[in-house]
Amino acid sequence: MTKPCIICVAITGSLPTKKNNPAVPISVAEQVESTQEAFEAGASIVHAHVRNDDQTPCSDPEKFALLKEGLQKHCPGMIIQFSTGGRSGAGQARGGMLPLSPDMASLSVGSNNFPTRVYENPPDLVDWLSAEMQKYKVTPEIEAFDLSHILQAIRLHKEGKLYGKLYVQFVMGVKNAMPVDRAVFDFYVKSMQDRAPDAEWCAAGIGPNQIVVNEWAIAAGGHTRTGLEDNVRLDRNTLAPSNAALVNRVTELCAKHERPVATWQQAREILAL
Repeated sequence: MTKPCIICVAITGSLPTKKNNPAVPISVAEQVESTQEAFEAGASIVHAHVRNDDQTPCSDPEKFALLKEGLQKHCPGMIIQFSTGGRSGAGQARGGMLPLSPDMASLSVGSNNFPTRVYENPPDLVDWLSAEMQKYKVTPEIEAFDLSHILQAIRLHKEGKLYGKLYVQFVMGVKNAMPVDRAVFDFYVKSMQDRAPDAEWCAAGIGPNQIVVNEWAIAAGGHTRTGLEDNVRLDRNTLAPSNAALVNRVTELCAKHERPVATWQQAREILAL
């Protein structure tokens, strides 16, 4: 396959702390440094959350603004994607950073179970977030935890409610949500190909399944996500020393399957940014 593979690096997330892995970047300065290393290793999208000084998650627009400024300075051209996820805030606070007009933002279009809670994405909030992304010209990355989320995203895009090109990410391996299942993965891919042939898709695996889903996605012609948000280890006994180390694993898989790694320029072209 000659199609370049876009690598997204999810640098921090809302859950991992330095107790889990000292390499998890918490401060804006740490996040910029970690992203720059991952960018140089081959990542062309950074998926970013921000944290309070005590490492708890937040949706502070001022922190997002500082992060965006640092990323644009040290990772010129890299696609900046902010999280509107529900672990970092509630209600419209989840979209408080969208006026900063990042290139992309994550968007969950349906609810599902997480390990200890219901991940709520009610229709009115989904409508508001998608309208804000339209207003500020932010392309959503749909985070699909279930088949219904994929079908909902395709419908919303056909109705003109999602800005830009449709980009759907399959998230597999979250406890109580969709497990890492090859038959399901293949059905997801076929659903995208049949119902939204002009769209792009990506896949992410949680924990030890990260590398498994990375390889499935690369071999199937899609794009993939890695990073310390989803997985803090290289293997059962070894903590990942950096986000860049996890990106390096993905570039090795791209070489194995003869997929070129997308440059930031190619990634922007593929995603029509």
